[in-house]
Amino acid sequence: MNFEKARVSMVENQLRPNKINDSRILDIFNEIEKEQFLYDDVISLAYSDVDIYLIKNRGYIKNLHIAQLIQHSNIQKEDNILHIGGLTGYVTLILSKLCNFVHVIENDKFLLKKFEENLSKLQMNNVQIIKNDFTLGYKEKSPYDLIFIDCPLKKFPNNNPFLSQLNQNNGRLIMIEKVNDELGKGIRITKNINNYNNEVLFDVFSKLLLYPHKEEFLF
Repeated sequence: MNFEKARVSMVENQLRPNKINDSRILDIFNEIEKEQFLYDDVISLAYSDVDIYLIKNRGYIKNLHIAQLIQHSNIQKEDNILHIGGLTGYVTLILSKLCNFVHVIENDKFLLKKFEENLSKLQMNNVQIIKNDFTLGYKEKSPYDLIFIDCPLKKFPNNNPFLSQLNQNNGRLIMIEKVNDELGKGIRITKNINNYNNEVLFDVFSKLLLYPHKEEFLF
């Protein structure tokens, strides 16, 4: 398979026609070899317009939805980011090229092994992997300019620790909240002091879920 050709096709046919117009983001998607972050049984799907399952209910959402979340995050070079659910490091690497530092939480042993290999191989010097409960965030390095959650959530309750870990001045939380098993909404919450602005951004079609349905996303 010609991965380079498939990568270019993904950018030109999936991202550009769907209003991904930030040249920094397009260049990074053109540059990063996503196939390095996948296992052999799904590597052929790297640049296809589908979800890629890695374990159980978790994996990478469609390339377009990743790009939409990143573009709506309005990432600045000086930003301090918390990434919830790093998987094998593909999205974390994208974030790291746009910001100052990424603290990323991953707690699955299977995924952590490949993530750590990629961290070393690709010299992600502004990334720290944290093995922690997703629901707790990582208070030790807060406040964050952005908390980024790219695997859909069943429900995001108002009384959670994430909002308290955001920067008081324009801290953003970006996520996907499920409407039903197949449809979600991209959501951006912006914090100014103790005021929060919630925006619905775009539709997300995915069956992936950060936590199993029976557990939901509890805080």
